[in-house]
Amino acid sequence: MSRLFAVYALTLLFLGAGPEALASDSQTPALLSPAQLRQDLSFIQDTLARTHPDINLSADAAELKATFNRIERDLIQPLTRDQAWRQFALLNPVFADAHVSVISPDPQSQTNALIRSGNGLFPFEVSIDLLGRVYVLSELGGGPSSEARASIEKINGVPIQEVTRALLERTNGDTAALRTVILSARWWWFYWKQFGAPKTFEIELKTPSGTSISRVPASAKAPSWIQESDKSDFDRAFRFWRIDEETSVLTINTFDWVDKKRFYEFTRRAFSSLKDSNTKNLVIDIRKNGGGDDDMWKEGILPYIATKRYRHGSSFLLRVIEGRQRDGQKVGDLVEGQIQAWVEPSQDGHLVFGGHVYVLVGGATYSSAILFANVVQDFSFGKLVGTGGYARARQSGGVQTYVLPNSQLRIVVPRFLLDRPSGARDPEFLVPDAPLYDDPFDSEKVWANLQALLRMETATK
Repeated sequence: MSRLFAVYALTLLFLGAGPEALASDSQTPALLSPAQLRQDLSFIQDTLARTHPDINLSADAAELKATFNRIERDLIQPLTRDQAWRQFALLNPVFADAHVSVISPDPQSQTNALIRSGNGLFPFEVSIDLLGRVYVLSELGGGPSSEARASIEKINGVPIQEVTRALLERTNGDTAALRTVILSARWWWFYWKQFGAPKTFEIELKTPSGTSISRVPASAKAPSWIQESDKSDFDRAFRFWRIDEETSVLTINTFDWVDKKRFYEFTRRAFSSLKDSNTKNLVIDIRKNGGGDDDMWKEGILPYIATKRYRHGSSFLLRVIEGRQRDGQKVGDLVEGQIQAWVEPSQDGHLVFGGHVYVLVGGATYSSAILFANVVQDFSFGKLVGTGGYARARQSGGVQTYVLPNSQLRIVVPRFLLDRPSGARDPEFLVPDAPLYDDPFDSEKVWANLQALLRMETATK
């Protein structure tokens, strides 16, 4: 990541003179000594070595070593926790895996504390393209904005290219494309942690009619990312509906849900209703699904679409960690093997959907959702449609979270790597069988695009 070093001077400027983000308790942030910071950095290195099966399978070894060395050389003055994150998070894009990152804990609690203190967040939800351009999507929280589609040119006098570059240098993700997706959803958070939380934002916006500068107060609204993380709103996470007489949609925005019984009842009702309808096409929408537990799709979806035996992966590489040893294993061992467990199709075959299955994927599809997509694709249970190239088909998993001893920041590390069921590593990334454009500014347009694709496929059969 050559851009990591291109903004390093800018990073030092932020650390020395940028407005300090408020501590979660709204008091003056405590300072960490250089010795404490170096101890935390060593903790990150040691944790990677003892937990990850092989970080160099995603990260460039030379770049990773150089980044650790550069951070260590610059830990020469006391820093607050947020300033420490700004330094340690420079590792995030170098890891090149969304499951490996240095994070600041509990964004919801920190955000609530910020708002209680009378401050707020960047006032817009945004979309970032691969060139680093930033566009207004909506008000923070998803409300409509008259500025939607406007290009943000400057924030508080800083050119947007500098702002975006600094934030992307601290964003985790498999690819540059995935990092733009992650940063788009959490812009408000990364901006706060990098630049602080001013009460007012001076934002220069560009539209086809010209350029304007607005002073916009910080927002106290809950960002969409926090709303979508709410595990109590079932109807926001899951939905079953019809596009037309022939096509139904099963929206599954997460595989991480506490009340799994309710989810299984929901999917069974959905597939029961399909049996008595004239539905020819079923679309399973996992564009926003960042993963969770595999059993949710193994028990809640595959019994209704699987027509032959399957397995959820093939070869694996596993690091043995404390508390997870099996007979003959010791902590630190690296274990290679094959998934031997195959799942037979459901004996309750009268509910197996007999029409065409399409799994709709996108830039935010990740983790267990990619494993599900791999199974559908490799065993021909359906066709993948949407946008791809963001994340690896060979996924890491078994994610562990550790607390850095001094800053109390977190390091997130997976303990295994799993190949897709076919064992194929080409293509490297999840690629749909049929591309389908998804307009970030118009969430409904994807359905018109999908209907056009279905008509085209019907005409060619």
